[in-house]
Amino acid sequence: MANPSYTVTLRIETPVDAQAVPKATRVITDNGGMITGLDMVKTDEKILTFDITCLTLDLAHAKVLRSHLQADPEVKVLGIHDSTVQAHLGGKIEVTLKRPLKTRQDLSRIYTPGVATICERIAEDPEEARRLTIKRNTVAVVTDGTAVLGLGDIGPTAAMPVMEGKAALFKNFANVDAFPICLDTKDTEEIISIVKAIAPGFGGINLEDVSAPRCFEIERRLRDELDIPVFHDDQHGTAVVVLAALINALRLVDKAIEDVKIVVSGVGAAGNAIIRLLIGQGATDIIGAGRAGTLGAFRQEADPDRNWLALNTNPRRVEGSLKDALVDADVFIGVSAGNILKGEDIATMADDAIVFALANPTPEVDPSAAGKHAAVVATGRSDYPNQINNVLAFPGLFRGMLDVQARQVTDGMLVVAANAIANAVEEEQLNAAYIIPGVFHKGLADKVAAAIREEFSNGKKTNL
Repeated sequence: MANPSYTVTLRIETPVDAQAVPKATRVITDNGGMITGLDMVKTDEKILTFDITCLTLDLAHAKVLRSHLQADPEVKVLGIHDSTVQAHLGGKIEVTLKRPLKTRQDLSRIYTPGVATICERIAEDPEEARRLTIKRNTVAVVTDGTAVLGLGDIGPTAAMPVMEGKAALFKNFANVDAFPICLDTKDTEEIISIVKAIAPGFGGINLEDVSAPRCFEIERRLRDELDIPVFHDDQHGTAVVVLAALINALRLVDKAIEDVKIVVSGVGAAGNAIIRLLIGQGATDIIGAGRAGTLGAFRQEADPDRNWLALNTNPRRVEGSLKDALVDADVFIGVSAGNILKGEDIATMADDAIVFALANPTPEVDPSAAGKHAAVVATGRSDYPNQINNVLAFPGLFRGMLDVQARQVTDGMLVVAANAIANAVEEEQLNAAYIIPGVFHKGLADKVAAAIREEFSNGKKTNL
């Protein structure tokens, strides 16, 4: 079946013939394409040129369609125009002016000589930069390209489209101006040094797609050494949305976080942050599982962050595989790999089980199979109910932090954001297929930002 997210336009040239267009459309539909548009480009007495827009599985599928069309020697496919490529031509973001610059008077205010007055004010009081420059509304989206989406270590240049996309989400959902910063280094100390050096121009740092375990040290050091919020979205953005979804899922099955048994598959960046946030919210029985099985005080871990998890989780000292840990568990949270569990494994869990299978693009367990045994199922995908998507958290969270001129991200802020997201689902709306708002939920980022402002502005909290 064609993938609605992949649209191509085939430009076709044929001799003038009343059957030329019907023949071409038949070839496309017979070979798995789904036509969504037909446009005539030009014609004369001999040649007809037209565009057919259709849904395909991918670019390779579009090329197959081209070969079938050109099996007719009188048909030429002049080009395949990929709509995804078209959407990225020249990048997805730009810089625009907020003030007019059309007259000499405009120039004197915005640049010389007027700008000198502003520079002097900031030199006298650096905090004025948060009011009088883009620092007030600007976030750096920083990556080294080592852990991009499901692509892995593809490098900083290939990571640019993702960082641009993140910047576009910031702007669209929360009117935050974000800049993609792709660093051509994997050296931890060099990354820390560079980010510290560029920090004066930004009100916050969003670390993105930096591989574990280096991401822990980079974030920890930058948080300690900078006076602006530093947020690793792969860790804490995921943790916030998971907590929001879990709040509503537990409400639905009438269980308390203090009482449930939770199993987390994957103890990298996301798993580590999820476990720590859940512990902070009162969870007392969490088991983390990696490739070598369950973590616990019974086994020393080489990585210090993973060893912390081993020493602070698994109070029942369950040793064995992920499947062993799942028996009688109330909650499964997967941030690991696809197809590592079957429906029968979910059947071993407690009654009214909650399953968050978040590996992308293939979840840890087939959602339909899990749904036969679990009360609530969520994934990271958009084609199933209850999508756990970081875009629910980071735009509003940063909007709120910029508004209160926060100096750091705190666990308290993450919890406030999670509750704001959870509360966006009204009590009468809550059901097994709707425990979390959709990514286009109207005003969600505003609600998250408002919750941050309410809780952390006007000196109400001291940990800004």
